[in-house]
Amino acid sequence: MAVLHHRRTGPSDAGTLLEQPTQPAPARRERSSVPLPHRPPDALPETPPVRRPVKRVLALALLLAAGLLAAAHQIRPAPYGDHLTSGPPAPTARARGGVVEAYDGRTLRWRYARVGRRPLSVLPTRGQAITVWDDGLVTDTDGRSVRWHRALPAATGWLRARGGAGVLRPLGRGILAVVTPSRIAAYRTADGDLRWVLPARAGCAFRPERAVRHGHALLVAQPCADGAWTAQLVAVDDLGGIAPHRTPLGNERPRAGRPERPRTEKALAPPR
Repeated sequence: MAVLHHRRTGPSDAGTLLEQPTQPAPARRERSSVPLPHRPPDALPETPPVRRPVKRVLALALLLAAGLLAAAHQIRPAPYGDHLTSGPPAPTARARGGVVEAYDGRTLRWRYARVGRRPLSVLPTRGQAITVWDDGLVTDTDGRSVRWHRALPAATGWLRARGGAGVLRPLGRGILAVVTPSRIAAYRTADGDLRWVLPARAGCAFRPERAVRHGHALLVAQPCADGAWTAQLVAVDDLGGIAPHRTPLGNERPRAGRPERPRTEKALAPPR
């Protein structure tokens, strides 16, 4: 009969049991000197693009630029120093101090002034007011806007010394004559277009305060140092100086498809 013997483990045996056999470290793989095959770009992993708030920055810049432009438009000086307190058209207008005022009966409709300038004469016409100023500027206002500005050459000193009496003369058919000593200029009141100019003769000067209407003609005195009395008076109308056999241009506004200066020569007959 076999007898089993149990051996007691002591401290020395416990240490032996706890010790584990040390396994050798795996060998380090050396890099191969053989170059790896090049991968095409499509085979490389895609890197997510860096998203920058470009659209937001551009939108902010555009809004800022629009605000700056609007502010600059508001603070920029008005052309010719115009200051118009707009209102509906009025049948009458007059200069009062440094302002042009338009009235419908006793009701003030609108006011128009220019910085540092003084109105010399005002001509009301069909709900508009044509004004000559002390700096040689002629303006047309309808109460809603200043429709046009026209400058009179070499007339500033004379206007400031003599005033604007007789300078603005309506000629009919929407034409205005502006009479100064050196010339008579005609403008279309609809748009301020210059229609014709009649200069004074050498040694002569026009006298606008002595101009009178006779029918459709405006007779303007032209005193001369030397010359016959017939040369010291000129007659004009909306088409220009009145003279025998004149061929003036029309003063109507050009229409679409219609030339302002139509051909006046005879049309050739078609070949047979």
